[in-house]
Amino acid sequence: MADTTRTWLRFASRAVHAGERPTPRDFIPTTTPIYPSSTFIYDDLEKLDAALGGAEGVFAYARYGNPTVQALETAVAALEEQEAAIAVGSGMAAVNLVILANVEAGDQIVASHDLYGQTITLLKAVYHQLNVQTTFVDILDLAAVEQALVTGNGRVRLVLCEAISNPLLRVADIPALAELAHRYGVKLVVDSTFATPYLIRPGTLGAEYVLHSATKYLGGHGDVMAGVIATSADRRWELNEMNKAIGSLLGPFEAWLVLRGLKTLPLRMQRQCDNAAIVARWLAEHPRISRVYYPGLETHPSHVTARRLYPDGRYGAMVAFEIRDGTRERVFRFLRALRMIVPATTLGDVYTEVLYPIMASHRNVPPEQRQIMGITEGLVRLSVGIEDPEDIIADLEHALAAC
Repeated sequence: MADTTRTWLRFASRAVHAGERPTPRDFIPTTTPIYPSSTFIYDDLEKLDAALGGAEGVFAYARYGNPTVQALETAVAALEEQEAAIAVGSGMAAVNLVILANVEAGDQIVASHDLYGQTITLLKAVYHQLNVQTTFVDILDLAAVEQALVTGNGRVRLVLCEAISNPLLRVADIPALAELAHRYGVKLVVDSTFATPYLIRPGTLGAEYVLHSATKYLGGHGDVMAGVIATSADRRWELNEMNKAIGSLLGPFEAWLVLRGLKTLPLRMQRQCDNAAIVARWLAEHPRISRVYYPGLETHPSHVTARRLYPDGRYGAMVAFEIRDGTRERVFRFLRALRMIVPATTLGDVYTEVLYPIMASHRNVPPEQRQIMGITEGLVRLSVGIEDPEDIIADLEHALAAC
């Protein structure tokens, strides 16, 4: 619809309409524009009808789709080597959308017992009330996973795990889990937030759904909240039809920020993974540290699996460690003494960030379950950034001396 500035309109009407809906141009912008419009119109009403009917690449209403958001979805699908992706408002919205699209009352889920705390809360509190039962297992114990599938009596719909677990960085054997799930007609869902497609692409290894909290490494700069699901085109269509009703939307501004972040993902992840390896090996030698969790260390229980699935020798940018004789008070002294490292309830940013799981990510997980998971009072989770590794180590050394 061309803009003729409508000079016949009175001033108030011209103020509303002048400059809007310009004639389409013949240039192509270098970067994807931000399309903040909540609706899209067409000269041809047949196109509008097609858009409202869900036609691919045609937009009518932002709850159904948006060009900037679609650009992000296309990019993530390409990085994950999947047919399609759908972007939503947060990582938890992504987890919820996948579960909601695949279960109904009476169904069951088999889930890793060491998931992100809010994912555990979603399964145990929200879906339990909807009569969807979850069996939590040690996802590294394939016999235990199979036993849970068998005892599900055909009602298990999903196996849910994290590629690299939060916060103890246990590495799931995704090909083995996919083979096992498919043997029982069950779909595999992998939260790959910690790994990112730079390190591993679970969809190519058999997972039906690959989830990300794009707030973390995909965005990478601590300035956006978003989630994304990579999957097949058919499953993406099903998810989007459901999302039209529940409205777990990602806005175009947020989509643009994540899309911008993706452009530097390989550079950031290479630097952050290399830094993490340096920091982890330094921590492993420190007298005030009793244990370090990092898949690249030979002492980590998932090291052999990590070497097989992550052959480039990079194992993520997360490191967890236990302060010797750690107590809440001692960890707080450590956190207060940090000078550069940021105490923040997030991860994956360019900054090095530290989190205390029992206070933040796993605060709502009952103490007895935290004990099963291995989350102690002295456990600290470190998201290693892109700074000079010597500065990261110097700040850790200063803070450890204070606790």
